[in-house]
Parts: sequence; C-alpha cells; structure tokens
Amino acid sequence: MKITAIKGFPIKVRHRNQFVVKVETDQGITGVGEGGISGRELAMQGMLDHFAHGLVGEDPRRIEHTWQLLYRGAYFEGGKITAAVISAIDIALWDILGKSLGVPVWQLLGGAVRERVPCFATPGTLSGPDVIDKAKVAITEGWRVLRFTPGMLNLDWTGVDGSIYDPHDSINAAVHWLGELRRELGDEVALAIDFHHRLNPAEAALFCQRVEDLHLLFVEEPIRCEDPEAYRQLRSMTRVPFAIGEEFSSKWAFAPYVESGLLNFARLDLCNVGGITEARKIAGWCETHYIDLMPHNPRGPIATAASVHLACSTSNFAFLEYFPAHDRDRPRDLFPVAIEQEGGSFPLPTAPGLGVEFDEAAAVDHPFEFWAPPRWRRPDGAYTNW
Repeated sequence: MKITAIKGFPIKVRHRNQFVVKVETDQGITGVGEGGISGRELAMQGMLDHFAHGLVGEDPRRIEHTWQLLYRGAYFEGGKITAAVISAIDIALWDILGKSLGVPVWQLLGGAVRERVPCFATPGTLSGPDVIDKAKVAITEGWRVLRFTPGMLNLDWTGVDGSIYDPHDSINAAVHWLGELRRELGDEVALAIDFHHRLNPAEAALFCQRVEDLHLLFVEEPIRCEDPEAYRQLRSMTRVPFAIGEEFSSKWAFAPYVESGLLNFARLDLCNVGGITEARKIAGWCETHYIDLMPHNPRGPIATAASVHLACSTSNFAFLEYFPAHDRDRPRDLFPVAIEQEGGSFPLPTAPGLGVEFDEAAAVDHPFEFWAPPRWRRPDGAYTNW
C-alpha cells in the first residue's frame, strides 16, 4: 500500500474553522485526521504542503517511522504548527490501518480496557443563577462531572470580543457560584473549573485556597504553562488538583510536569500533541506516575473519535471533554457518519478505523473564514488572555 495524495481542508464549522486532513492510498482506502491550532489553519495548510512532498509513495502503515520522519526530517524540530499537522496525518494513518485490517483503531492499540468512555460536560459560566439550572439539566441528561468557566460578578461582562476581565472579580464570582452549586447539587456530582490560563500564580493560589472546602475534582489551566517553575510555586501553595497540558505539543513539553508531580490530570490534545502515536507514549509515561489522561477535545467529530479510541485502550484514563452541541450542530454534509455520545459517555466504537466519514465534496459549501479568539482587556486596558 502506498500514499497517493494528502489533502488539507480549512473549513468553517459553527463559529470557527477546522483543519481536516485526508490521506489517500493506491488501494482506495482513505484516512482522516484533524489539526488543532484553531485560528492558524492556513499555517497548517502550508506545513501540510511541505510534508506531502515527502510522503507520497510511502507506506501509510509505517506510522512510527512516518512520525519520526515528519518531526525530525527538517532538522528544525518541534513547534506547535508542526505538531498539529503531524497530529492530523498520524490520526489519518491510524484510520487507514484500522480500515485495511477491518478493525476499530482501539483494537490496534492493545484492545479495549473499558466498555464505555465517560465524559465531562461544561454547562455554563459562573456569572449568575442560571448556571445552577443548566447544571441540573446536565445531571438529568446523565452527566456526573461538570466543569464550568469563570465569569464576572460585578462588571458588565459578556465574554465576547472587547470584554473587560478583572481576575479578582472573576475569582469572587467563581467562589460564590461554585459554593452555590455544591450546596444545590450535593456531593454526588464532581465540580471543576477551567480558568484558561487567565490568572497569575498569586491570583490562582488565592482562588484555590478559597475553594479547598468545596473539594473540586480539578482546576484546569489556572496559569500560563510556558514556565514549569511558576506551577511549582503554585503547587506549593495549594492542595487542589490541577489539569494541565492542552497547549503542549510534544512529550518533551509534558516532561517537567509529569516528572515533578505538577499535574494530576494530563489534558493532552491528540490534534496538538502529535496524534495517537505521541499520545500513547505520554499515556504510558503518565501511568508510571499514577496520572490519568483527560483529553482536551473542543473541536470536531474526527478529534472526538480519535480521543475515544485512545480512551478505550488506555487504562489510566479519567474523562473526555465533550460538548453535545458539537454533535447536534455538526454539518451532516461534511460528516455524514460519526460516533455518537449517549448519556454522558461514548460506547465502544465498532466500525473499522475511526468510524468517521468526511465528504470532501461538501467542503466547498463551508469555505474558510478568518477567525480569531476574543480579545479581552483588564480594567486598566492591558491585554489579557481569553
């Protein structure tokens, strides 16, 4: 079997773009993958064009060899765009291998270690009483792990482009509404929050200290992750579990966090970290330190399927991020077949490969549009993270 073509599709899906990669072979078997650097789809397309020249004619079943070739083949190793495109190609190659053998990808990864893949939901923002109603709806739908996003308490804040984000006001709102959620929902539901690296270490420590009696399952990405020393400082000031890693683009980026005990849940993103191949290596490394995977998964059906197959075959897995609206709203012309979530979890997939179909002919009806995340400011006018 030989690769005959590699195609990239930067397409508009919902409010932003996805970058889908399709790998074709001389046996008529195709595979699909997805790159994860949202807002940089054209950069990923450029990198894919470079990679395609060296991959046409290669055997798609040599997955580890291909990964090494792409990562190390240009001398200048690493980088988020490189890793995202390697991720997309790698996922597509696993899809091809599964289809060629007539088995789901999880079977290639050692077989299933669980019958269902549990997920966590994100019911809403911690900025008003409606978040309690949304949480109760999620519970009736079968969700038992609820993660929330921080909002504001006193400022007129919408969360859209141009919003003012005051960290102390946001911390006050989060502490208040998490407390109300715990009182309303009791201890049967796990609560968590994602600060999206908006705080500095002192602010994050303050928040964690104020919510320790609420017994959160995790605080996700409280501060920026470029410097592990900042997390070491924060770790020394709180006992709250951390979920870290959605921005990491290699096993090497995870190294100081795993080896130093700085994270409790590994938020690896299969579409950013190097695909299934790299994720499996990180999973084994985490297992030696009793760290569970909790994959980052805010995108499309290809990313979801790849994450589910990894979860099915990985013992040290906790929960998968999933947004049910993404499936309800997915363009059926682009993705006529995808794996389906049921009551807060995914059943074991049975179709060969990933179990996702992509219709490239429909891509013309979803043309790429430039998108950037919201631009937020602190009260003094300085830019802050979204």
